[in-house]
Amino acid sequence: MAVRLLSKLRRHRPSPPPPPLIHLNSHFSSSTSSSNSLFDSTIHHHSHHNGLRNYNSRFSSKLHSLPPRGGFSISRRFSTDPSFPDPDERFLPVKTLISLLDSYHDVTGFPWWVIIASSTVAMRLTIFPLIVVQLQKLKTIGELLPKLPPPFPPPLSGRSYRDQFSLFLKKKKAAECPSVFWFFSSFAVQVPCFFLWLMSVRRMSLDHHPGFDIGGTLWFQNLTEYPHGVLGPILPLLIAGLHFTNVQISFKKSSLQHVPGSLGLLVKIYRIYLRVLTLPIMIAALSIPQGSLVYWFTNSTLSLIQLLLLSNPDVLEYFGLPKKNGVAVAPTLKETGSKGLADFTILTKKGEISAQSLSPEELVSFAIKILTDGRKDHAIRLLRLALEKDPEHVRALLIMGQTLLQNKQFVEAVDSLESAISKLLVAGYPTEVEEIDLLILSSQWAGIANVQQGKMEEGLVHLERIAQLEEPQDSKSKAHYYDGILILSSALLNVGRKAESMEYLQKAVAYNPAYSVYIESLENDSKDFADDLANSRRDF
Repeated sequence: MAVRLLSKLRRHRPSPPPPPLIHLNSHFSSSTSSSNSLFDSTIHHHSHHNGLRNYNSRFSSKLHSLPPRGGFSISRRFSTDPSFPDPDERFLPVKTLISLLDSYHDVTGFPWWVIIASSTVAMRLTIFPLIVVQLQKLKTIGELLPKLPPPFPPPLSGRSYRDQFSLFLKKKKAAECPSVFWFFSSFAVQVPCFFLWLMSVRRMSLDHHPGFDIGGTLWFQNLTEYPHGVLGPILPLLIAGLHFTNVQISFKKSSLQHVPGSLGLLVKIYRIYLRVLTLPIMIAALSIPQGSLVYWFTNSTLSLIQLLLLSNPDVLEYFGLPKKNGVAVAPTLKETGSKGLADFTILTKKGEISAQSLSPEELVSFAIKILTDGRKDHAIRLLRLALEKDPEHVRALLIMGQTLLQNKQFVEAVDSLESAISKLLVAGYPTEVEEIDLLILSSQWAGIANVQQGKMEEGLVHLERIAQLEEPQDSKSKAHYYDGILILSSALLNVGRKAESMEYLQKAVAYNPAYSVYIESLENDSKDFADDLANSRRDF
């Protein structure tokens, strides 16, 4: 209680007037102690105009405490010139935060190092829900963005940048896709908070805030001092080590490290930059007061805990976030010595796996992951291997057809997709949910592949098969069903059957009102409707 009362009295006592401006001519003077020395300032008086007018002396002194012999210290120089105030001295948020920390200290009576650490925890807990919301929004963006037309016109499309971007914004709004600014939301909040806390605690340390000189613990009792002595580098080393650990874990758990091409090179350069930044961070930490180091260490520790939590599958499932895939989806090729055939070695979190040892289902799963990286050539080889092992694998045939269609290999795509359809219809129309979904998708893409070759009648046969099916009850299959109805509407319009096209389009709009944007295009200009729909279906 005595310490708290003394702290309050010191805080509320009148502040002494600021020292007048001075010029220093400092010289070194030795003392009888071998461990300490002082810089004393000499004061010069000047006269002018025949001695009738004297300038007031402007003086101040700077005290530099030298550590004991064998200790640790860094030379620092700070100006006390009142005409050059620190930029954060009159910053309102800094003053407000200092006031809040003072109130927190007065109410609880905790030591200042506990106040700094616990307020940092409170700040990070307040921000954490924003990070969760951001990840949820990014998940939604990842699901909706592939279904939108590109923001910039495709080559040889004939569209202007303005028209294409307007189309992108219109479809984005209709799909209720979140804003791309969600990519920067947590950064825009966390970085200002980090510097606000750092500046506030630094200001309190430099101003010798009441209680800071005895508010520490262990080897950093005085929070106004800079790291010194044998134990001085402990906090700076811990802060630098936490930064390096955060960087290592972030990139280890990120699929960005396996991105091919120039983007992958940029990612590697950025990772090297963050690693090298460890040394400047340690040097900077050696040059700030120990009060600020308490905050920085606490914040870095919480960043590591947050990173580990958001990498845990159970935590991700609890918050409804997508689970991070630990598989490295960039396979490499090796030659087998016996058969002379190219074999895939797939890099996973647990090591390398030969593609020949995988089941058809596992091969298809890896092919889908590889397609997300745009490596269609490797995905096709994995799918061919899956079909060699199981020629009846309908899902492999469907994905093979979609991938070949992306490669403009229309004939091979139609063969693969029609083969999948024939296997599904071998015993009549399927009744199982998964098989119905596969039939809808295979018919949809077989129709698209034929239409893109100019075989309108063959394409309509496949698309009309979708319309002959009953509306599925499964939500995923129902979405695919109405996608097929929408494509059928476009195909009918291309052959001049506008009334039937409008009928199917209105049926699709009844399911999803977002499709109503196509009605206006159909009524005004049939070519715009077909172009809009083709742009919206660019991704498979």
